[in-house]
Amino acid sequence: MAASVKHALRVLVHSNLFISLATVSVAVTTVLLADLPLEPVPLFIVFAATVFVYTVNRFTDLEEDEQNVPQRAAFTKRYGRFWLTFGIVLYVAAIGVGVALGLAGVVYMLLPLVVVFLYSVGGVKQLFLVKNLVVGFAWGAIPLGVGYYYDRLLAHEILFLFAYITIMITIAAVIFDVKDIQGDRSEGIPTIPNRYGPRRTRLLSLVATVAVAAGVVALVGFGTLSQEFLVVLAMNAYVCLYIPFATPDRGPLYYGFVVDGEHVFLAAVVVVLEWLVW
Repeated sequence: MAASVKHALRVLVHSNLFISLATVSVAVTTVLLADLPLEPVPLFIVFAATVFVYTVNRFTDLEEDEQNVPQRAAFTKRYGRFWLTFGIVLYVAAIGVGVALGLAGVVYMLLPLVVVFLYSVGGVKQLFLVKNLVVGFAWGAIPLGVGYYYDRLLAHEILFLFAYITIMITIAAVIFDVKDIQGDRSEGIPTIPNRYGPRRTRLLSLVATVAVAAGVVALVGFGTLSQEFLVVLAMNAYVCLYIPFATPDRGPLYYGFVVDGEHVFLAAVVVVLEWLVW
């Protein structure tokens, strides 16, 4: 039974279905905290774009994965073509839906291609901390996209979630680099764990996570945000719990399920509170 569950989780992680669920969770959290109606179209667009971007990345990072995450590399070699085709079909379908519905700003749905180019082809991985920031801003664009879809782009709730998600994902991306130390060194990719070591990386990440939490409390205390937004502190607590265990020897399920699960966790908390309290 345990082996079957582990296999199922590994498929969810390696196929990028779980990370796509995580980005959809960001969209759900944004919709609920901004008091917007939950609609399927923006969720589908986010899911489709994530499957596409991350599956392309699996191919461009295949050589690195053979050193850093050999199980994922083997999965990509065996099933990658199917998931790449699936991702392309979903992405094209999402663009088609946007065009058919006459969505304003449908051209922005081409941004995932820019992200793929910058991260996988454009050489940003060779610049210290830049690749982490690219990932952070890419995820931070999800609340902005939700705000644009609902014509609430400049709402303070949307702008806060853009900043919050960007920072928290950047922290998570730095933590992810802990597992890739050897492969990144061999590829000449400069990262915080390579430069400062895993222990200092964990300490810096904890300090940053606590600082973000303090910022949230301050914004609520000054009345900039409603008390509902204190719910995001649940994710800060979640992150503080997994950071001490983020070591190079942890397997892909730890990073791909536990770490990437932070936004799924937050969305679940927000949904429960939406039903029970708000």
